[in-house]
Amino acid sequence: MDGIAIRHGALMGNPPHEFTLVGECRAGHPFTPGAPQHDDCVRIFTGAPIPSGFDTVVIQEDCEFHGSSSEPRVRSLIHPDLGANVRQVGHDIQADNKVVSAGERLTPFSVGWLAACGITRVKVTKRPRVGIFSTGDELGEPGSELGPGQIFDANRVLLTRLLDSLPVQADDLGILPDEPQAIRSALKRHGTQYEMLITSAGVSVGDADFVTSIIQEIGTLQLWRLLIKPGKPLAYGTIGTSKFFGLPGNPVSTIVTFLCVVRPALLKLCGARAQEMLEHRATLADPIRHKPGREEFQRGRLARSKASVDGELMVHVTGDQSSNRLASFQSANCLIRIPKASSDLEPGTRVTVLPFKGLL
Repeated sequence: MDGIAIRHGALMGNPPHEFTLVGECRAGHPFTPGAPQHDDCVRIFTGAPIPSGFDTVVIQEDCEFHGSSSEPRVRSLIHPDLGANVRQVGHDIQADNKVVSAGERLTPFSVGWLAACGITRVKVTKRPRVGIFSTGDELGEPGSELGPGQIFDANRVLLTRLLDSLPVQADDLGILPDEPQAIRSALKRHGTQYEMLITSAGVSVGDADFVTSIIQEIGTLQLWRLLIKPGKPLAYGTIGTSKFFGLPGNPVSTIVTFLCVVRPALLKLCGARAQEMLEHRATLADPIRHKPGREEFQRGRLARSKASVDGELMVHVTGDQSSNRLASFQSANCLIRIPKASSDLEPGTRVTVLPFKGLL
């Protein structure tokens, strides 16, 4: 703090206390006095090191500067506590303290903390390479002219943007046709080039869903189908040296399975420690129809109630929850987590929500 540095042991009686100003100490410009007399003080500024022999700072708002230029004097109007307004050595970090732990993601805060400790090099995990495919003859590139029966491919764009928030190198590998040999060739080729491959569509039970059977043929299929909604037809396995996730084709199912399954797996692949999803409890504002059997994730809008005195958290459902409706994410800021044993939920029910803040 700006003020004067004094020796607390020199204070006698009640304020005001008189001092002789013997020097000035600025940030980056230490002051080295001789042995201080009992009534000596040093003008000091924020960020400056406390001069040897002094231990307390009286802020300038509690001081009166007077006397002559040849004998400047300062009067302290208060009796400060010992060590007032002085940061002690080791206040922020001490010898042998850990600065950043293994498995911790480097954020702007941790990088700044490392810099403050004078550390310019740390061992980190290499960014894994992730390849992204879409599959389906019905898909066209956004911005292109669609043929009969075609739709624009949103999933690759979605997944690429979702991967932007993770410490990975993501490559868009394009659209694969509904042709087994093309899918087989692409997956086999890229299975040795990427740490993870992600596809969307082609993992259900239709006659044109070839991805799951091809994984069994050229790699290993370790998991297929989850008891969640949306996102039941999810496949996980390995191809060569690559982890493989086959996500459902419906865009909402793609997003939910990525956030709840693929993202935690990617963080582990990046060397990060496992983290629990951030959860809140909120009051449901709209009815939800739910058939017991599968855990469900609906899109919601979380906000504090203006009608509640204590600002109760309320969550609204963002309209029709069909798994093809990307529009249900447009105004959403959370997922509403519905246990698999639940039946229909009425307004006023307390529910668990997963804010996107903790998922993106």
